[in-house]
Amino acid sequence: MHACYHAYAKKINLLGIFAKRINKKFAYTKLKTITILKFLIITHAPHSKHQNSWYAYAPYIKEMQLWEKYVDAITIVAPVEKKVPTAISLAYRHKKLQVKEVPAISLLGFKDVVKTLLVVPKTIFLLFTEMRQADHIHLRCPGNIGLLGCIVQIFFPKKKKTAKYAGNWDPNAKQPWSYRMQKWLLSNTFLTKNMKVLVYGDWPHQTKNIVSFFTASYTEAKIQKVNKIFAAPYKALFVGGLTQGKHPLYALQLIHRLQQQGVAISLAIYGEGEQREVLQKYVAENNLQATVVLHGNQDAEVVEQAYKESHFLVLASQSEGWPKVVAEAMFFGCIPLATAVSCVSEMLGHGKHGILLTMDFVEDVVTFKNLLKKETKMLEMSLAAQQSAQRYTLEFFEQEIKKVLG
Repeated sequence: MHACYHAYAKKINLLGIFAKRINKKFAYTKLKTITILKFLIITHAPHSKHQNSWYAYAPYIKEMQLWEKYVDAITIVAPVEKKVPTAISLAYRHKKLQVKEVPAISLLGFKDVVKTLLVVPKTIFLLFTEMRQADHIHLRCPGNIGLLGCIVQIFFPKKKKTAKYAGNWDPNAKQPWSYRMQKWLLSNTFLTKNMKVLVYGDWPHQTKNIVSFFTASYTEAKIQKVNKIFAAPYKALFVGGLTQGKHPLYALQLIHRLQQQGVAISLAIYGEGEQREVLQKYVAENNLQATVVLHGNQDAEVVEQAYKESHFLVLASQSEGWPKVVAEAMFFGCIPLATAVSCVSEMLGHGKHGILLTMDFVEDVVTFKNLLKKETKMLEMSLAAQQSAQRYTLEFFEQEIKKVLG
């Protein structure tokens, strides 16, 4: 009896060891299916090295930090700048990461075109070499480096690939030829094989490799119900690059016209760019120093607090993909006033979560003033904006990235 018990126990023990080995092998196999050994990123975003870490534009890095969780090694092909990180910079976290420098490419002037023609062959050769060594190719578009990547990837039909098209995917949008070329190459399933193209918005008549996507800024822990008090004095803000394409001057002039018609409203401007001097001049000439403040670039925490304390966001941009500042403002109950470019109309619930600007001062001022008369309506829009935006958390974003890589 005693000997039988020991023999039985020995069999059970062996079965246990065997089961552990099977589980270990299964776990390893499961891990392999979601882990990419060599991940290649091709981007036009400028990178800079500081204290042995690589930095780039914070919203881009914040997204890539989710992708890099499922990657063993990363190679980045991108332009490199020699500058100290700013308030809107962030570093990669991956331990095994290298950057291969390529010159920034511009086609705006004759000298730029000539310079580009000289450096393109070397850039294409580097892209070809790195793509050949990669297990997964990830293109960041639109951009001139991304355009070259779109061309070179054609020669690697069996490689797994993804492309993040962060611009306006609207087929009817008026765009530079280089943008249209990238959209054509990416959606051409004869030339572009084994690739998922992530685009903003849900557009009709797309090829099977086009995947409607989104982006995110905040975790589930940030979700809160913000019951704003919509009463004068109102607070509006502009967040983004002070560039002509984002029309910060229109936002400033819109708020000024409301002030001239007796509306108590202020404007806080967050961002930097070549339009700063234009804005400063307008503020000085119209004595708006008490109600308009240019804060420059600020940390994400500072901007987050501004969203919480403000009533409205104004973004009269002429071109966007998925404007993160609109989603971020909605997340904390700000009512956006934005132009109907790309998928912005969808983001605003076709007017349920915000106002679609027409870029006509008279019409936009009248629409804005009519809304200010309806306190209940503003609160409803604010709560609806929160409910919509808070679905798109970083956790949900990461799960969708895993599916794309899967």
